[in-house]
Amino acid sequence: MVKARVLALAAGLAWPLIPSQGSTAPARADEFHARYAVNLVGFHIGEVAADGTLGPAHYRIGLNAKLTGVAAWVSDIKLALTSAGTLRKNGLAPSTYATTSANSQGVRTVRMALEGGNVRAVEIFPPFEDKEGRVPVTEANKRNVLDPSSALIMSVPEGESLIGPAACNRTIPVYDGYVRFDISLRFAGVKNIDINGYSGPVAVCTARYTPISGHKRDSKSTRFMAENRDIEAWLAPVARAHVVVPVRVALMTMAGRAVIEAVEFSVDPSSDVTAVTAH
Repeated sequence: MVKARVLALAAGLAWPLIPSQGSTAPARADEFHARYAVNLVGFHIGEVAADGTLGPAHYRIGLNAKLTGVAAWVSDIKLALTSAGTLRKNGLAPSTYATTSANSQGVRTVRMALEGGNVRAVEIFPPFEDKEGRVPVTEANKRNVLDPSSALIMSVPEGESLIGPAACNRTIPVYDGYVRFDISLRFAGVKNIDINGYSGPVAVCTARYTPISGHKRDSKSTRFMAENRDIEAWLAPVARAHVVVPVRVALMTMAGRAVIEAVEFSVDPSSDVTAVTAH
């Protein structure tokens, strides 16, 4: 289960390195390709491939994550995500979100429709059978939220530095179709990085996980994450869009320290100006 959660986090991390949103969005669509590495206690256990298209007002992204190496011999876990929505000056407004997860026990699909930050419909197949003991998700919990992928593009107010407190200091409300939680980020400093595609300073944020609803009241993993003070995210600036995006997330898990890190990415103009259309 821990490996599945780490891989899911990796997939959520993988796609935000896109020059996105804001009044300076390009007239043509951009195509995005990236690869991320997932490590647990120093061992490489997974990879994420991301492909997306970003237009002047809309975006679409696809992700595929899987265990690799020795980890794949122990457990065959695969995860696919897709997300689409509208780009606005103050952030993303997702319209559709879907995940398909597969392991030795079977396949499960979650689909979610949103409008204006509010969840309109959720479909989970096959449905979860362990609802007993969970904190109920209220209708209020489904308002003014982001899906896990869209939550990772973070706008910075105009006039504020992309490498400073304004890059980090925020609370992000997230709903994945089953569990509602907050991620709170706080500025901790600045580091310099050099990876294929970006070289320069990044904002370093500490992060805290706050469960809201949908989780089991007696869940050891939820309690561990809620008390976890060893979570850190590095956010790289995307100057044209005036946003920041994660390039590295490190956190302590119940199985040890996990690190999800970009190893390569590219953004190229699309040859198809209609690649992203309204949804």
